[in-house]
This record gives sequence, C-alpha cells and structure tokens, in this order.
Amino acid sequence: MPLLTLDEFFEGNTDEECIGPNQWGYGRPPIAELAARLREIDQREDVVWTRVQLHPRTAETASGTLAAEGIAVCTYAEEEVCAQWVDGFEADVFLGLADCYCEVPKVPEGTAIWSVVWE
Repeated sequence: MPLLTLDEFFEGNTDEECIGPNQWGYGRPPIAELAARLREIDQREDVVWTRVQLHPRTAETASGTLAAEGIAVCTYAEEEVCAQWVDGFEADVFLGLADCYCEVPKVPEGTAIWSVVWE
C-alpha cells in the first residue's frame, strides 16, 4: 500500500471512523480538526513530510473506503517533541512505520519517521 498525502486522505473525507475509530467519541478530535492540526505539523520547519499510513482493510474493501493505520511524520524532532505535537489526539507515538508501505518519500540523514497510531 502507498502512503497518502494529507490532502489525498482528508480532502472531502467526512468519515469520522476512518482514522482512530476506537478513540472517536473518547477524546480523539473530530476529523476536520485532526486534519487541520496535522497540516500545521506538516508545515513545521523541522518536519520533512507527513503521510497517512493506510490500514490493510483499505485494500480489502471493494468500495475503496479509506481507513488509516496511523500518521507518519518524517522529522528532525525527537519522540518527546512529536508526542507534544499530537497531545490531545488520544494516540501513541513510536519510531518507524506501522506496516510495510511502498512509495515512501526520501528520509534525509538525521531524520526519523515517527508513527502516530491509535490503539
């Protein structure tokens, strides 16, 4: 599966359960607010790129309904800093991607990919 840009995933997407469905209604912000905050993170000087990690069920649905596993943030920032960016998302942050993905953008030296995921 490819990693999607924020626009590819969030543009016109109003399905509140497409990302972090277990936390929707239990602290995860509405999808519009989540998208806006992720776009702010993406514009930070210490962020190289931000992508949506698709959930395997996306490939399994004939309708092409999008479902996200998490968010990948390629950044020069450390874990604690990334965790502060997503405070209030009701999500966890860990090093690396949540699954195997194709079309992963370049990861410059000195950066890391941090995944924001909902358990």
